[in-house]
Amino acid sequence: MSYILRMIEEGEHQHQDFKLRVDDPHKIAKTLSAFANTEGGRLLIGVRDNGEVAGCRVEEEYHMIQCAAEVHCTPAVAFETQVWKHQYFSVLEVQVPQSPKRPHYVEHRNAQGEAVTGAWNAFLRKGDRIHKASPVMVKVWQYEMRMDRAEFRYDEYVGRLFKKWRDGHHLRFPQVARTARLEFDQAEDLLALLTVWGIVEGAYGKQGWRYGLASEEALTLLESEGADAFRWKHAG
Repeated sequence: MSYILRMIEEGEHQHQDFKLRVDDPHKIAKTLSAFANTEGGRLLIGVRDNGEVAGCRVEEEYHMIQCAAEVHCTPAVAFETQVWKHQYFSVLEVQVPQSPKRPHYVEHRNAQGEAVTGAWNAFLRKGDRIHKASPVMVKVWQYEMRMDRAEFRYDEYVGRLFKKWRDGHHLRFPQVARTARLEFDQAEDLLALLTVWGIVEGAYGKQGWRYGLASEEALTLLESEGADAFRWKHAG
């Protein structure tokens, strides 16, 4: 079996997506943003959703990807390409590494498909799906890329929040803010810090993002030794 067929046999997953062709560079920019912001991945153009190789016009598809990466994403998303042959068909592989410049944003469009001036969204990939990143996740990426982070403050209300997590609760963002008695921007800072430190993790479901305990050991360390124990820690 050829290398391209072995890749296709894997199906669509966290690090791989199929596209028959790119009709809209703005839409494919979301895929590039998600790969760059998350763990990287590859896009196989000229492959149907069921894995059938249909081929593509490589030069046209390359220019669509270039437009998506450089015009519709900010900062621009880096990518590399490779052309594979299967019988008489060409498949364009687009490799997007996890980016050291994340988060990468895509211009927001209204219901009429018009770009909204000054409005940008970041995206992430979970399994074979793309999701709009929450403000918390955007801050996580920002914190991973720099060391000037929000200050961690512990009080009785944050303690109550920690107890809920220890009891197995997975809380939506408003519940986190309400329990800890924080303004929304302060709650975003807290969740971003705890995510970077590996204490809390977010999971996306039908009701949006919920946050639960990732490591009770790390939470105990935070309570006993304070934020200095995590000063240089990055998520993952």
